[in-house]
Amino acid sequence: MKKIIVLRHGESVWNKENRFTGWKDVELSALGREEAVRAGKVLKAEGFEFDLAFTSVLKRAIHTLDSVLTETDHAWLPVEKSWRLNERHYGALTGLNKAETAAKHGEDQVKIWRRSYATPPPPLSKDSPEHPSRERRYKDVPRELLPDSEALKQTVERVLPYWNERIVPQIKAGKRVLIAAHGNSIRALLKHLENMSEDEILEVNIPTAVPLEITLDDGMKFVSKRYLGDPEEIAKATHAVANQGKAK
Repeated sequence: MKKIIVLRHGESVWNKENRFTGWKDVELSALGREEAVRAGKVLKAEGFEFDLAFTSVLKRAIHTLDSVLTETDHAWLPVEKSWRLNERHYGALTGLNKAETAAKHGEDQVKIWRRSYATPPPPLSKDSPEHPSRERRYKDVPRELLPDSEALKQTVERVLPYWNERIVPQIKAGKRVLIAAHGNSIRALLKHLENMSEDEILEVNIPTAVPLEITLDDGMKFVSKRYLGDPEEIAKATHAVANQGKAK
């Protein structure tokens, strides 16, 4: 059996403000920094050891990982960063308040934009200064691969090649892997590993900075998963994520 740890970043400043964040590179909130430290302490208390880590190119995930590695005495660990582990791109919704958007367009429409498998939000204009093609960090990514907007379907399509080509070989080689990513890149991975239907993944919400232990067999087939930490706090955090798209 192989075990990996997958971790969503701690609360960001735009999570706190209930905004669609996506590829916008916002920082952790004060609470998010505390959550990241707490996640590291949980992993240390559980006795986890790691050989390498993977994360996105967005600082809320990078800084969460930094805190976890510090708390678990793994600051020296090799870390690989990839745009393929980024959050889902929210297109023209980026920066909008989710509750205000729900009040304007209806909770059902916002739930489709947030959780639908195949329906992307309205696209970001290619002329927008916020388009990823204008950012130096993506200069080596073929322009046709950079999204204007993504549904979870497109997120799955960019996450899985990285999973299969970069992460799986390390796990098969016996390396103990830690992945710090985002709610939707983690949902993309879970859909694949658990062979979830489009309806099943619709209801999956990932709490911030709660380590998720995933057990795989030697053929990389899903066996089980469990969140590490206080069950009541985890349930509360998951419920909060589910309610973000509701009008206040």
